[in-house]
Amino acid sequence: MKYNRRLFVKTTGIGGLALATYPIFGNLVDKPLKVEVLNPYNRVPVSLIIDDSTCLVNMAYYGIPQFAEVFPENYKQDWRKLPREIPDSFVREFGEWCHEEGVKGKYSIVPYPACTGWINRFIPGWTKHELEESLNLVRKVIAPNWDIHPEMVSHTRVIDISTGKPFPFATPQYMENWEWSQAKSADELAAYQAYALTILKEAGLECEGITTPGGYAGRNQNNLALGTMDAIRDVFGSEISHYFRDLFTEKGKSVAPQVLHPSGLEGPDPKCVVSILGCTDDWFGGWDGLKPGNVNNFITEDLMSGRIVDVIDSGEPAIMVCHWPGIYYNGEHVGFNILKEVKKRLHQKYNNLIWMKLSEIARYWAAKDLSTINATEKTITIQAPFASPGFTVKLNTIIRNPELKTEQNDLIPLIRVTDSKALKNNTWFYDKTASLLCIDLRKGLNEIIL
Repeated sequence: MKYNRRLFVKTTGIGGLALATYPIFGNLVDKPLKVEVLNPYNRVPVSLIIDDSTCLVNMAYYGIPQFAEVFPENYKQDWRKLPREIPDSFVREFGEWCHEEGVKGKYSIVPYPACTGWINRFIPGWTKHELEESLNLVRKVIAPNWDIHPEMVSHTRVIDISTGKPFPFATPQYMENWEWSQAKSADELAAYQAYALTILKEAGLECEGITTPGGYAGRNQNNLALGTMDAIRDVFGSEISHYFRDLFTEKGKSVAPQVLHPSGLEGPDPKCVVSILGCTDDWFGGWDGLKPGNVNNFITEDLMSGRIVDVIDSGEPAIMVCHWPGIYYNGEHVGFNILKEVKKRLHQKYNNLIWMKLSEIARYWAAKDLSTINATEKTITIQAPFASPGFTVKLNTIIRNPELKTEQNDLIPLIRVTDSKALKNNTWFYDKTASLLCIDLRKGLNEIIL
């Protein structure tokens, strides 16, 4: 697989707010008309990132001894006491509960988990039938509501992609979590990441994003972004790729998705990559089974504080982070039960949330940041490089009976709703100060007749 050096430009969003000056409808004074892009369906996105998950293998059991070989002073626990397997019965229980509750997010599948075996071939210790049943469970129960990511190739040793063998050096320079990726070019990272993605493709799993293990490319993030975009386009052809690398837990620190390296926006083949940011640490149970989590770090019992409350109240996507071995904490449901309580408290406090996969959040933010909006007294036009459902704009005025022009130049009346939280595709709402319009944004020209 060969990657040629390309030139990319990192830009900020060019859309999102349109201004036009003329008398606003029905008003007696002149003031600028403002068109502001809101969150999808005027709701706050919520999501869950699950790291260190794969088929059957408990990554903590097999990973800790490999990490200890590199840093023996940091990994002294008796890893043999951990369960070697996270059983499919638990995966099914978790996946079915999430489906019933509407919980969505990202679920890693490590392709060569801790160098035990290949999910597209076989994993020693489990039969071929058991592996295929595990993959079928992921395809049917997990994948509909969760993005599937590789978490690099092994999450432990770096793999020589010319041979498929781990490099025989237990040093930070040959571990995916640490130094190997820090000085690699975009093309080198793309080749390595494409190798991981191809394994998942051969296993019948679709991917629009990747997750980085540990400190992977933490000091090399521009090349990480470019390499991710190239790898995902090469293997899966996605126009919008995304990745999870960073999280921020400080109050007031923005966790809005970052839309990077857009190009070709006016042509038939636009592309960009989106950095998805988590807003919590792993307060569910931890990856190593040493410290149980605490629901109050997310949202307190009185529903008044916690990191998730801070982020939701800011209007930015609230994306929680956990590790799969901590959800199945030492063979128990500690992390899973914390998730259930977090979800319960969130929906006790808020009625304006929407659970989304990372790819859905990435698509919306790409459309939000990169669409060009123009407004006149009679029309709003949105030139969108990417389609996105639930595209919602706010006008600082009251309008009457807006219509959406179709590609065939027919007019579809938007349906009025009486609650701003009831918006769905092709509806609108107004109160005494503003109007909200929600459309299923098409790629290309969208025109709303006011």
